[in-house]
Amino acid sequence: MGGNGIRRRGLMLVLSSPSGAGKTTISRLLLESDDNLALSISVTTRPKRPDEVDGRDYRFVDPAAFAKMRQAGELLENAQVFGYDYGTPLAPVESALAEGRDVLFDIDWQGARQLVDAAPNDLVSIFILPPSSAELHARLRRRAQDPDDVVAERMRRAPDEISHWNEFNFVVVNRDIQESVGSVRAILAAERLRRERQIGLPDFVRRLCEDL
Repeated sequence: MGGNGIRRRGLMLVLSSPSGAGKTTISRLLLESDDNLALSISVTTRPKRPDEVDGRDYRFVDPAAFAKMRQAGELLENAQVFGYDYGTPLAPVESALAEGRDVLFDIDWQGARQLVDAAPNDLVSIFILPPSSAELHARLRRRAQDPDDVVAERMRRAPDEISHWNEFNFVVVNRDIQESVGSVRAILAAERLRRERQIGLPDFVRRLCEDL
């Protein structure tokens, strides 16, 4: 149900960026302030980081289990990033959309491209850019989750990741985290009101006209 009381189909909100640009922080702040937005929990073969919880941040699986899910057609999208597999389980996403709930995706450009192919009408995509290369490097350092060689590899890969910015519906330069969250909220509010998503509009308008 939409905020105006009219039944609507949920949407898939995709946030993508080079590593360290801020998409995960923006995602967390959005989720904390929006009850109708849920995070799509990806499956991955990447090892769990110390601060991560299985089933909350990712579902951590071994390569054999991931391959089985992919072969069975259970993944909406999947990609390999820095040598590890990532994918989005299809069933929980479709269930949420049908119930009018929105699903947030924190994924890379490869996954976003597959979602465009799989469900273009349900998708709203936003690319998050860092304000400068120096700030991107500083954020990766401050994050302190990866060793120096991984940070260096993420910086090396950043230009290629950034080159896909023009495949997205919207672009936000993350100079200030609160301003960036506000921009994404504004996009989400507008997209929720898109006529095609308000599937209860025909009945609402019919009743409205009958009462006039």
